[in-house]
Amino acid sequence: MQRCHFGLMGSFAEPEMDDDEYAKLIRRMNPPRVVIDNDTCDSATIIRVDSVNKHGTLLEVVQVIADLNLIITKAYMSSDGSWFMDVFNVTDCEGNKVYDKETISYIQKTLESDACYFPALKKLAGIAPANDYTSIELTGADRPGLLSEICAVLTDLKCNVVNAEIWTHNTRAAAVVHVTDESKGGALQDRNTLSNIKKLLSDVLKGSDGSRSAKTSVSMSQTHKERRLHQMMFDDRDYERICMKSESSRPQVAVLDCPEKDYTVVFLRSKDRVKLLFDTLCTLTDMQYVVYHGTVDTGRGKAYQEYYIRHVDGHPISSEAERQRVIQCLEAAIERRTAEGLELELRTEDRFGLLSDITRIFRENGLNIRRAEISTEGGKVVDYFYLSETSGNPVKDKTIESIRAQIGQTVLKVKHNPFLPNKPPEALSTIAFLFGNFFKGYPFERLRSIGSYS
Repeated sequence: MQRCHFGLMGSFAEPEMDDDEYAKLIRRMNPPRVVIDNDTCDSATIIRVDSVNKHGTLLEVVQVIADLNLIITKAYMSSDGSWFMDVFNVTDCEGNKVYDKETISYIQKTLESDACYFPALKKLAGIAPANDYTSIELTGADRPGLLSEICAVLTDLKCNVVNAEIWTHNTRAAAVVHVTDESKGGALQDRNTLSNIKKLLSDVLKGSDGSRSAKTSVSMSQTHKERRLHQMMFDDRDYERICMKSESSRPQVAVLDCPEKDYTVVFLRSKDRVKLLFDTLCTLTDMQYVVYHGTVDTGRGKAYQEYYIRHVDGHPISSEAERQRVIQCLEAAIERRTAEGLELELRTEDRFGLLSDITRIFRENGLNIRRAEISTEGGKVVDYFYLSETSGNPVKDKTIESIRAQIGQTVLKVKHNPFLPNKPPEALSTIAFLFGNFFKGYPFERLRSIGSYS
């Protein structure tokens, strides 16, 4: 058995008063313990975490695992008073155990850092100053060609996009974009340029959206892109459903009362995918709920999650309106990263204006970018685009061949094409969802003790 002991991150939302000398003393007297076990389970590496319990610490632990692209196949979470224990079964993207020493070393160094131990050393939306790039955060109404227009503005202003993440959901769009000065390199320094960027991008984002204002911010702080995207879309109220998906393709969420234990119980069933647990915990944390106990199980492409929660004030959910809001927000958290459409991978040499040219070609071919991951390292770009036709239909083969011919057959590859989607399964009713396969193996007495769904 391989054992590693290291410190845990504090919550993004922890108040600064928690970081006084007394809090530091308590943490040093009760250091967290992490055991990484590659012997007990044949199919996965087991990571066990024991630590003083803090609101948001669970999310921080899962975030570290998610950032390494490790797959959580099973999880058990439990807290008793001021202490918690989490157990995660994880694999790499190929389904293998985690033996890589560099990966284990990275986890150890990250979680042992002072910035992780004492959250006063970092801000809610920024961890530390970023001298290498400028971070731009954008939210607004989604529409075809939006990313192309944003990239065109940045190119005209001599800004080079080095990294970016773009999500769209429920007619809304959010992006975190890292840019550098094309002529000088590094972060943008000129205040007039920064002000001009903010103004022009705000104009692009406003478009014809009269219901909600667009938001643009420019900063010199590092941000965790995916964490910020969840926060930005939550603040933008993307969970208020405008364009309904079919019942069969939506995640299923049930919220029940557990009065004898004074908990609210949340059950989720959805397609399994990378970073699913991270996404749901982001939303529960942002909504100020504490997970006291929880389990996660995956198999055959499906994921099941169960949480026993209370609000940070110690009370369970007390109204039907709050119950429905939790359901909506958790559905949105799962759907944001789920981009059903053509997935393309771009790998090529970096050059100034490349992203602007690529997104323009997509726009001219009638394609809408539903999600994108942009990264640059060592003069190489590795980009992933999730596309559909502007009508929302899958991309036709002739369109794919056209854009590959324009961009380059060898640099642009098709990762997934749902041109002939499988027939969706029959939608489950609420009653079937609650008392069908989801609860297979649950004693009837337990269901009766938990309470009825309302």
